[in-house]
Parts: sequence; structure tokens; C-alpha cells
Amino acid sequence: MESLIPVINKLQDVFNTVGADAIQLPQIVVLGTQSSGKSSVIESLVGRTFLPRGTGIVTRRPLVLQLVYSPKDDKQNRSAEDGTLDVDEWGTFLHQKHKVYKDFNDIRREIEFETDRMAGDNKGICPEPINLKIYSKSVVNLTLIDLPGITKVPVGDQPEDIESQIRQLVVKYIWNPNSIILAVVTANTDMATSESLKMSKDVDPDGRRTLAVVTKLDLMDAGTDAIDILCGRVIPVRLGIIGVVNRSQQDIINNKSIKDALRDEAAFLQRKYPTLANRNGTPYLAKTLNRLLMHHIRDCLPELKTRVNVMVAQFQTLLNSYGDDVSDKSQTLLQIITKFASSYCSTIDGTARNIETTELCGGARICYIFHETFGKTLDYIHPLAGLTKIDVLTAIQNATGPRPALFVPEVSFELLVKRQIRRLEEPSLRCVELVHEEMQRIIQHCGIEVQQEMLRFPKLHERIVDVVTQLLRRRLPTTNTMVENLVAIELAYINTKHPDFHKDAALVSSLVKNVELSQPKPIKRHLSSYPNSTTNAIIPIENKSSNNRINHNTFSEHNNKENIQQNHWLLSNLLPQGRPESASSADGSPVRNQDDMISLNSLNSLNSNQNCNLILDLQKGSPQQKPVNLLPEVPMQASRKLSDREQRDCDVIERLIKTYFYIVRKSIQDSVPKAVMHFLVNFVKDNLQSELVTHLYKSDNAEALLNESEHIAVRRREAADMLQALTQAGHIISEIRETHMW
Repeated sequence: MESLIPVINKLQDVFNTVGADAIQLPQIVVLGTQSSGKSSVIESLVGRTFLPRGTGIVTRRPLVLQLVYSPKDDKQNRSAEDGTLDVDEWGTFLHQKHKVYKDFNDIRREIEFETDRMAGDNKGICPEPINLKIYSKSVVNLTLIDLPGITKVPVGDQPEDIESQIRQLVVKYIWNPNSIILAVVTANTDMATSESLKMSKDVDPDGRRTLAVVTKLDLMDAGTDAIDILCGRVIPVRLGIIGVVNRSQQDIINNKSIKDALRDEAAFLQRKYPTLANRNGTPYLAKTLNRLLMHHIRDCLPELKTRVNVMVAQFQTLLNSYGDDVSDKSQTLLQIITKFASSYCSTIDGTARNIETTELCGGARICYIFHETFGKTLDYIHPLAGLTKIDVLTAIQNATGPRPALFVPEVSFELLVKRQIRRLEEPSLRCVELVHEEMQRIIQHCGIEVQQEMLRFPKLHERIVDVVTQLLRRRLPTTNTMVENLVAIELAYINTKHPDFHKDAALVSSLVKNVELSQPKPIKRHLSSYPNSTTNAIIPIENKSSNNRINHNTFSEHNNKENIQQNHWLLSNLLPQGRPESASSADGSPVRNQDDMISLNSLNSLNSNQNCNLILDLQKGSPQQKPVNLLPEVPMQASRKLSDREQRDCDVIERLIKTYFYIVRKSIQDSVPKAVMHFLVNFVKDNLQSELVTHLYKSDNAEALLNESEHIAVRRREAADMLQALTQAGHIISEIRETHMW
């Protein structure tokens, strides 16, 4: 079992070489407040004076101290080359591997120099440890860590948060579950106020790995003793409480030897605490620490072995991910290009091995753009968005020319529906843009394997991104042109014979035809009933009855008015959106009696100026005659009220626009994704590898593209060193037989 501590020391050497904290090795951490006697306890265990001493904070860097028992016949640690065959004790530093320190004063000066080099020369601290190994024939195998003393008030160049920094440094070491906490407290202070015991209890509440050391027993006030403290009656500690007597500052100044100090300590304990003398003192402390450390190592070793094996597998995988050194650059370049192109296409097709689970990417996101983003955007576009009743009415009136039409002109429908179809172009082009952005983003989601290669060769990664970006950029205008042409095709020919549109169109056509075939016979009226004046539009209708000929203009005007009114009434009743009203106004409803018809014709018989002013007076509700206004009056949209006939005309056009717009929108919603897939997505998939080969593999600077990143090279070296250390640690642990542990 004595061989366990040297094994841990070997592991400590292995991991100190690579500077790794991944393995938490069993060790003893010395914890105490400033000037509590930590350094004196450690020197007593070693038997030599080698630590910096003085007032204030002296230990300003962690000191990892390995004590190795080396008798005269120890051929493993002693060698003629180092001149240690006949030396009782010597020391070596990790940062000075090939230098042997036989004078312990040189060891102290080296510690002071290293401390000042890293922590400054005015009381600053540094978390970087100093590793010291001492070989002696009078020590027991131990691994100790001396930490800076816990302080409260900053001095010198110490920062204001020096207390917080020291606490963080101490907690970093005592938090290790494989460490034994050696809490140093002074006998001449109240143990209940000990900072070291408080911090130990924070990380080790059960006290299973805490051992208390009471220093300065000889400095207690007269009439007091430490029996209650040493017996654990004040504060119990699971691993025990051991009292020691250190050298005073005057003893150090007088160069009192450790050997003489140990003799005086034993005499003091026998005189002051005779019943407890055999369970206190520095020799007993050294044996206890050795025993505790060995048992602790025995308990930690199985878990430590498992941890080492797991980390070997992890670092082997990490090292494999960084790849080996490139021997054949041409072959490696072609392999990376092929792997990238395959991974890019797999991400689009959804066949990649490493599928993203946190967000949509690749082909899934393109599908989402087509059917959710683009599809719903088109659904939100209302067929009559941006069209007011006044716009529709204006288009109808502009399409009639100088004469009022009998029916709603088809030109107005075609003009307005084209205006609405053009609204589909912008979301279609935006759909192309979104797919282009996603295909650009796929470059960064091509799989972990390709990403490792890209990190390894940054120049190659940059060139691959440039080539793919240029390919996508070249295809973008072609795709946009095709999408614009799809909308232009719909605008080029308004197919009123479309099967889905033909239903409404046939309804209107049959209505018009029925109206023409079912024209009523002209009604005989006395010519004096109609004013002898012209109307805005006169359409002559020949009466085939030779016995009933009357004044052609007057009768045609009246008959045409009745036919127009009857046509609009039938049209508005047959169309689903028409309003079957039985209005009696003069602008579109059937004439109910002769007096109404005469009043209508009387209104139409006024000259243009008088008619205009009369209408204005009627709208304003004032019978007073206004001055003649030759300028056209443009009514405000907010105050413009449509007549029944105008309302029915607008309803007809709006119904037809809606029907045809839905047909075109459905076609665009289906054809735009197909165009994007053909001209952009599939083209890039089919030509990606050939583009990469042309611009990268066949280029003149193909060799320079495989210059490895220094960052990756450093990581590969670190991973290789750590893997080697872990493998060596595994061999060291495997050499321990089960019989050595008991």
C-alpha cells in the first residue's frame, strides 16, 4: 500500500507536464489564515527550512510540494549523472527539469524569484502553481499544496478585491473531492472564528476529508490550555485534531534547526499535555497524513482509472477530428470538395447524417418558404386591395368613351384585373430572395465533418464560400427573370375562356343575349309627352311595325332608356353580388309610371350647363340656381355617393376581378416554387461540384489552399500531448495490483 503515493506522484508529474487540470488527483491542501503557521507546519514535515518567511503575506502562489521517500539504496530516484547518490536530500522544480537543488537556500531563492516573476514584487498574488519535488530519506510520501493565506485588507500592490481573489483560489483547490483539507488554526484564538474551518465546512459539510492542525500551543495565555480543543469538545472534526508547536520568528532568526525544534516540541507536549503527547506533534502529523492519503488514494483509484479511460477515448476522437498532417494535397483537396458538395446537397435533400434539431434548415426551410411564407403572403393579398368603388367606376366610365354603354365594358375589367395581378410580382420576387438567402446559409450547416475541415483550412473555406456565393449570385437574375415572366405571361393574355372563369363570363353573356332577344314592343305615346331635345347617347332602334311609326328620335330615346334600365335590373338580380333592388331613381331602375319617365326625359333635355348646375343644386339640397361653371366638377371620394346603376356596375366588375384574380393567384402560387427549384435550387445542386473543381482544384494556387490554420495545429498538438499523458497515466494505474491496495 505504500506504493500508492508514488503512483499519485507519477500521475502528478505526467499531468503537470501538459498543464492539465482535467484529472483531479488525491492530494493534501494546506489551508489557513495569514501568519497562522502553514509554512512552519510544511517545513516541519520536510525537516528543512526552504520556504520564504517574513511578515505579512509571503505565500503568493500555490506551491505543489511532492515529498518522496528516497533511501540510500533507491536506484530509481538517485543517479550519478545528477550527483544524488550520496546526497541525503535534494529538490527539483518542474520549470527547471534538469537542475538539481542540493542547497535548500537555493530552493527558497528560486521560489521567491518565480513568485516575483509571475505575481510581482509587492504583495500581489498569482494562481499559477509552482511545482517542487523534494527527495529525502527522512520524509514520508506526501503531496501537499501550500496556498496563500486568507487575508482581509489589501496591502501594497494588492487589488481591492484581494480577499475575493484568494478565496476563489483556495476554493478551486479544496473543492476537489479527491483532496484532503488540512485546516490550520491557531491555539491562541477562538476556534469558532477560524476562517479555514468555515471554508472547509462550506465544501465538506460532513467533514469526511478535513483534518485540523492547531498551531502555536506554546503561545496560549497563562492559565489556559488546549485540551478541550484537541479532544474535539469545542468543534469536532471527523479526521481528527492534531496540535503542534512551531518555531518562533526568533528561532528562525537564530537559525534553530528543525531537529532541535522537534525535540523541544516533544518535551513541551510531555510537560503540558502528557496524556495527549503521543497523539500530537509533527511526527504524528506526518504519519497521520501519510495514512490518510494512502487510504484516500485507495478509495479514489477505481474512479480515477475509469475517468482516465473515458478521457483517453474522448481525446482520441478529438484528435481524429483534427485530422492527420496532409501528405498528398491534391488528393486531400479533391476529397474535401467532394465531401462539401455531397454534404451541401444532402442538407437540401434532407438526407444528411447530422440533422439539425433546433431549427429548420436546408430543404425543410425552403419548403417552409414556399408553402408557409410565400403561400400565406399570397393568401393575404385581397383581390380588390387598393381598389375603391370610385376607381372601378372611373375605369368603367373611361372605357365607355364619349357614349354611355348599354352594358359594363369589358375593357374596364381587363384594365383593373391586370392592375391587381401585378401585385403578385413583389411577393414572388421576395420568395426567390428568401430561398437564395437560405441556400447561402446552408454553407454554414453542411455537417460537423465538413465544418472541421473548414476550420482546419481557413483559406480553403473562404474560397469555397466565394465560389458558392458567386454561383448563387449568377443564378439569381435568371430566376428573377423567370418569375417576372410568369407574372408577365398572366398579364399578356386575360383568358376569359378559362374553365374556372367561364362560369361567370357565360352568365353575363347569356344575360346580355336574353336582354337583346326579349326587347319589349315600343309603347305608343303622344309626341307632346316627350320634350323635343337630344340626350347624351341615342341608339336608333327600328320598329318593324309599319302601322305604328312615330318620331324616330323621341321614341328611340324613350325605348333605349327602358331597355337599359331593364338590362341592369336583370343583370344585378342574376349575378350573386348584385342587389335586386326595385329603385325608382332616374339612373338605372325600371320606370314604374309615365310621370316618372316624363320627369326623367325632362331632366335629360336640359342643356349641358343647366343640367350640371341643376344636379349640383339637387345634391346640395338647395333649389337656388347657381352660376354657370364651365370647369368640370370633380366630386370628393369621401362625399361621392354612387347611384344604384353605378353600384351595380361596380359589383359586376368586382365579381369578375375576384374570380379571375383567384385563378391567377393559384397559378402563380404553383408555378413560382417550381421555377425557383428548377432555375436556382436544382441547378446549384447539379453544378456545385463541377464549379468547385473548376475554380479550386484546377486553379494555380490549389496547394496554398491547404495551409493549415495555426489555431488547429496548436489544438492538435495539445490533444496529442494530453492523449499521450492519459495513455501513460493509464499504464501507471494498471501496474498497481489489487494486493497493493490492501
